Amino acid sequence: MTASTPHRVAIAGASGRMGRMLIEAVLAADDCVLTAALDRPDSSALGQDAAAFLGQSSGVRITADVDAALSASDVLIDFTRPQGTMAHVAAAVRYGTALVIGTTGFDPTQKAAIAEAARQVPIVLAPNMSVGVNVTLKLLEMAARALSSGYDIEIVEAHHRHKVDAPSGTALQMGEVIAAAQGRSLQDCAVYQRVGHTGEREPGAIGFATVRGGDVVGDHTVMFLGMGERIEISHKSNSRATYAQGSLRAVRFLAQQPPGLYDMADVLGLRGPVWTS
Repeated sequence: MTASTPHRVAIAGASGRMGRMLIEAVLAADDCVLTAALDRPDSSALGQDAAAFLGQSSGVRITADVDAALSASDVLIDFTRPQGTMAHVAAAVRYGTALVIGTTGFDPTQKAAIAEAARQVPIVLAPNMSVGVNVTLKLLEMAARALSSGYDIEIVEAHHRHKVDAPSGTALQMGEVIAAAQGRSLQDCAVYQRVGHTGEREPGAIGFATVRGGDVVGDHTVMFLGMGERIEISHKSNSRATYAQGSLRAVRFLAQQPPGLYDMADVLGLRGPVWTS
């Protein structure tokens, strides 16, 4: 691909809320072209123009033909469900198509399969593509190191009523970043439920609380609670457009990368310390 050649982009979940936001973003980008729009085989949107919801014509029809879609595209952006994403990962390997994956809720076996696929095609895997969220993760890493003792850590997240997994992938990633910064494993210190007589708070625990309701796009707050003070680091999403724009940054990043498994810290150049002494 040359600098003047547009990125050929396929979108999965084309009739969903996020899929439509991604389609709109791709159509508005000067350096991208929509080459395919995928949806489930039982979707009522099959055969429709992918931009019909905008009152436009893109010339791309929504299809369930994964092979045709990926063979015509440089990269697939996928914000669907784990089972569907895994089928897309297998097809991407067959056609050498790069992947931007924003799907959440993968189990360890699925994560391992994605890592194996990344040996053959470049993949950006991130539970949240928002630039702001990923800057927030860097701030949390810094705070966790500085507040490694004497502070209790709680993560509170809120999403719309239709979200099917909990805690959110972003909340879990926040917990993983904090635990890793303190030399721990989230698996060993996470507390996901509190009910009944719980006893005193376990020292070193990272607690999670989940809120579901309405049309909340995504709110996340991490509290570092010490004696006499409380530090809160929050990110609130008002629109899925932030996820779409972050995804396009990932598309541009992957065009220059060899096979490998990347995340948004790689895309945004946030890997490593933010200052040197």
